Amino acid sequence: MFWPMLAIALGFLGIAVLGVLAIRVFVEAQRLGHQVTRTTERVNRAAEDLERAAIRLAATGESLP
Repeated sequence: MFWPMLAIALGFLGIAVLGVLAIRVFVEAQRLGHQVTRTTERVNRAAEDLERAAIRLAATGESLP
């Protein structure tokens, strides 16, 4: 009777540990997703700034003799 109860308890403990790890992985994946989103927005802003600077530089170059 002891061994079956111990097996059930250890099985429940194993499932609980896997559940906690799954929650931690989910939270970290969410955090990584938000970080990727913020980084993508920053890259897009930098690309737009670079494009505007290139347009101004091209306009300046066209006005030279």
